[in-house]
Formats: sequence, structure tokens, C-alpha cells
Amino acid sequence: QVQLVESGGGLVQAGGSLRLSCAASGRTFSNYAMGWFRQEPGKEREFVARITWSIGITDYADSVKNRFTISRDNAKNTVYLQMNSLTPEDTAVYYCALSSKYSGTALYTRRAYDYWGQGTQVTVSS
Repeated sequence: QVQLVESGGGLVQAGGSLRLSCAASGRTFSNYAMGWFRQEPGKEREFVARITWSIGITDYADSVKNRFTISRDNAKNTVYLQMNSLTPEDTAVYYCALSSKYSGTALYTRRAYDYWGQGTQVTVSS
């Protein structure tokens, strides 16, 4: 089993920044990817960003490109999401997830991920 624990959410004013962290523990895999998703009340959980663990290839949703940065610290088994220039539209619960089997464009979808964190609330005030 894999445990994912997110932290770093909170309340911030529009234009501000937050950094989310997701610490992974438990079973390890030789080649996997991690992603961030977010979900607003009453809406589907949507892809935000992903990173391949071994060589660090990243990809982003168009809505966050050039504002958010995903990164990882291999030694700490932690993935980060640096969020800048936040807007009220970024308000959501943010989830990190791990995919042990998929790669490429499949990583844009929820079904590619087999482990999920509990989520952390991000609220951006106008």
C-alpha cells in the first residue's frame, strides 16, 4: 500500500501564492508518476499537473500553465505544487495521486491513478 499525505492548503488573496506538498510512503515502485487534481463542489475532479518520477517530465492543464509548477524531491519522496497568481477560480480541494501503471496522455485521467491523498482545501478570495 501507498500512503499520500497532502499539506499546504489554506486561504490566500487573489494574486497570491501557495505551495502544496504531498509526501508518499509505503510501497515503492520502479517507475511511476504523480499528479495533482482538484475538485470544486458539485463538479468533476479535474487534472491539474503531473510529473514522472524517474526523469521529471511535467505536464499541465491549460488553465494553470505558466502559473503552477509541479516538482519532486526524490530523497523525501515528496511532490510539490507551487501555485502563483492565484485566482478565485482556483478555489478547490486539491488531491495528489500516484499512478503505478500508466504513462503519457493517460495520466490526464483519474482512472490512471491507483492511490490518492485525502485532499487539501485551497481557497482564493477576491
